Amino acid sequence: MASRREPGAAAAAPVEIPVKQVQIDGLVVLKIIKHYQEEGHGSEVVQGVLLGLVVDDRLEITNCFPFPQHTEDDAEFDEVQYQMEMMRSLRHVNIDHLHVGWYQSTYYGTFVSRALLDSQFSYQHAIEESVVLIYDPIKTSQGSLSLKAYRLTPKLMEVCKEKDFSAEGNHLEKSLQLLMDRVDEMSQDIVKYNTFLRNASKQTQQKHQYVQRRQQENIQRQSRGEPPLPEEDVSKLFKPPLPPPRMDSLLIAGQIDKYIQNVKECTSQNLGKLFMAEALQDQVN
Repeated sequence: MASRREPGAAAAAPVEIPVKQVQIDGLVVLKIIKHYQEEGHGSEVVQGVLLGLVVDDRLEITNCFPFPQHTEDDAEFDEVQYQMEMMRSLRHVNIDHLHVGWYQSTYYGTFVSRALLDSQFSYQHAIEESVVLIYDPIKTSQGSLSLKAYRLTPKLMEVCKEKDFSAEGNHLEKSLQLLMDRVDEMSQDIVKYNTFLRNASKQTQQKHQYVQRRQQENIQRQSRGEPPLPEEDVSKLFKPPLPPPRMDSLLIAGQIDKYIQNVKECTSQNLGKLFMAEALQDQVN
């Protein structure tokens, strides 16, 4: 599907007046419906080319023709040559032959895919005003014509052009990565503090053992009639361990709280958009 674009088309300069309206002739609608009825079966997708012209900010779709069904083993079939011949034939009988996009059927609204994105990008890159018409035969069979036109936004066109589909620039992932770094620093500070507590507890035990030994030794000296040993300042004999600086931990904790708030805001906004999109989709369906 990605290869179905205007034959020989080169990247065109952006149109100053964007397409704001799409006008579809009844003939086009009938041809698309007939194409699906003749070749579409169940979830099988049918596609074709849209022809027309641009008038001010309005795209008028006046004609179309289908892509014939063929298998991948049919190496002799040339899609580009087929499109050229069809447009040449239409031009000879004075019918609008300008390529303005393509159409595709959908099965229960399942059409958003990478293949469709690549195809529409190819069309829009070659012909700026191109659109894709999505025809839903299931909804149409229920009495409501379902035919919608779609285009890629300029921002998405730039993303597709740069082929930057990685998550490296994702705000949420960046915030989570920074949060993980700060949590790692906090865990290191916790390890340092736990080490300080163990050393302090160990030194307290050593002081207590020293005092007990000195007391026992003085008792033994007194029993032998010897003068007791003078009491010493234990704090001078045992230098207390230095506690780790608490300011760094407080700053890291504050930064972690800030990252958590950023992640919370980002996820809340995205979840809100997701629920809104699902609600709108339910209304459309």
